[in-house]
Amino acid sequence: MLKRQKKYIDRIDHLVLTVSSIEKTCNFYSTALGMDVITFDGDRKALLFGTQKINLHQKGKEYEPKAKYPTPGSADLCFVTSLPIAEVSAHLRSLGVHVIEGPVSRVGALGNMTSLYVRDPDMNLIEVAKYDSI
Repeated sequence: MLKRQKKYIDRIDHLVLTVSSIEKTCNFYSTALGMDVITFDGDRKALLFGTQKINLHQKGKEYEPKAKYPTPGSADLCFVTSLPIAEVSAHLRSLGVHVIEGPVSRVGALGNMTSLYVRDPDMNLIEVAKYDSI
């Protein structure tokens, strides 16, 4: 009989992006992806969406503790949308955001999805995906 491993993690609360420009990053994520820009702990910035957030660290001015090698442009992130991918694609293109791939079929944590890919101002790979049956 298999013994089930105790689950210690329930979900992601936040992650950190090290960026070249907090202002450009906030503008891209709020305009292109509809995330809310919030200020916390005085002057720190974060991007809020759903029940998660992305804390932003300015390259060279990172908060401690931090990743061993914080580097702009090293992330590959997937965000889930409930909107039709064609609508998201049209919105991004209307803003001049280049869709580098998609729509394409992918498999996410919860099953099959349709995705498109763009890059943020630091050249992080950003996937926007809609689950096919959720």
